[in-house]
Amino acid sequence: MRQGILKCVCGAGAMALALSACSQAGDQADYEAASYTAETNEGASADASGAIGVEEVASQGNDSGIGVELPDLPVSLPKIAYVYRYGFELPGPNIASLQQKHADLCEARGPYTCRILSMSHGGEDGDHAYGELQLAVAADKAREFGGTLASVAEGLDGEQVAATIEGEDLSKAIVDTEARLRTRAVLRDRLLEVLRTRRGTVAELVEAERGVARVNEEIDQARSWVEEMKTRVAFSRVTVTYSSGTPVTSDFLTPIQGAVGSLGSILGFIVAALIVLSAVALPVGLFAWLGRLLNRRLRLRERMAEA
Repeated sequence: MRQGILKCVCGAGAMALALSACSQAGDQADYEAASYTAETNEGASADASGAIGVEEVASQGNDSGIGVELPDLPVSLPKIAYVYRYGFELPGPNIASLQQKHADLCEARGPYTCRILSMSHGGEDGDHAYGELQLAVAADKAREFGGTLASVAEGLDGEQVAATIEGEDLSKAIVDTEARLRTRAVLRDRLLEVLRTRRGTVAELVEAERGVARVNEEIDQARSWVEEMKTRVAFSRVTVTYSSGTPVTSDFLTPIQGAVGSLGSILGFIVAALIVLSAVALPVGLFAWLGRLLNRRLRLRERMAEA
């Protein structure tokens, strides 16, 4: 009797647990179905609202006659290194003064705008007076600076006779070098990871250390190339040349001036020839005199012997 009661109780408990599990599963299924329905409705409403918004904007644009404006996309400007060359012609004695004024004008702009790279001049006047000044000027100030050079030259009887602008596009070179720099940095990190974990044989670790050294050298070289190219883009090279005008001479005086100018060299050649002849003739003459003297003595002895 007790066993029967226990069986009934156990069966009832099992049935209750099964019903509870089924009800929980049903509740969970109902909750998920409700959640899915709500999300679907929200997405549909959002899509509908988005579509309505686009239609409204399109209709407004069509009504006003103006199309929908798209956001501006970033444009990569070309990186061009410019080279400016200016030539001035002026009297020879004024070349040094004009060159110094141009150098002072550059220094007055400051090192972040203009820098002097080199300066040279030679001669005093006539055909032989010349000079050259090389500057590095900020790219956005280079053309305006060239106009200032011409205005300063007018005060010293200078005339601008040449002006050229050349440009070299360094965009591709800079992009390629930066990409190579990134790949080399990734390779270096991998090699350093191998060295940190000490995975591999001794020979492989030694080769990894050598690889890190080579990659670091390539990275430093690539960085220097990038910096040099960016500097060329940021600062344009300006070369200024100076020359004196050719003096006007008549055809009658030209050969006379040439002959007078060559007299010094002609006299020098004559003196040099005399020195050479003297150096050769003295020893030869001395030997000839000694031979003649010896011959006279021999003849004198022969005569005395015959007598």
